[in-house]
Amino acid sequence: MIGTQALKQEICTLYLREGHNGYGLYHLNQLQHGLQAAAHAQAQGLSAALIVAALLHDVGHMVHDLGETPAEAGVDDRHEEVGAQWAAKRFPPDVSEPIRLHVAAKRYLCGAEDGYEATLSKDSVISLALQGGAMDGKEQAAFLAQAHAREAIALRRIDDIAKDPHATTRPLEVFLDAYLEQALCGSGGEPA
Repeated sequence: MIGTQALKQEICTLYLREGHNGYGLYHLNQLQHGLQAAAHAQAQGLSAALIVAALLHDVGHMVHDLGETPAEAGVDDRHEEVGAQWAAKRFPPDVSEPIRLHVAAKRYLCGAEDGYEATLSKDSVISLALQGGAMDGKEQAAFLAQAHAREAIALRRIDDIAKDPHATTRPLEVFLDAYLEQALCGSGGEPA
């Protein structure tokens, strides 16, 4: 794992280079969505690891080369896997695993909660079909048995509400300064 300051710079550079890209069919960009997600996680009193996971949960969209809206072209960009691989090279599983599981959490919620699927945006409905659709009972049980499934569900719920084009948040550096080092330590409190 790289040092805290080098990682902070890498994340800032990534968002500077790719954060202006549109976020789905919303009138906001990847940086706005990530900052809103981190702000919601912080407001809910979640762990530093989950705040950083919320900030970076869609990093896979920014590190692949499939464009801004591959789902509209019928392509599942597997951003959760791409993003988790990126995060796992830099963070402990408390950060990377909720990122990896946040799409599965959407599929879980669609199968487990009546009415949840009806709340999805147009682009989430399009991507849900590409991602395998709502989970059946057996898939739901297997999902819940995974470590970090509950954190992924919390992250997915944050993802759902972090889409306000008029929201104002604190700058990226504020979240990184407050939570990055703690997130790098993982749940054991020691650097990973």
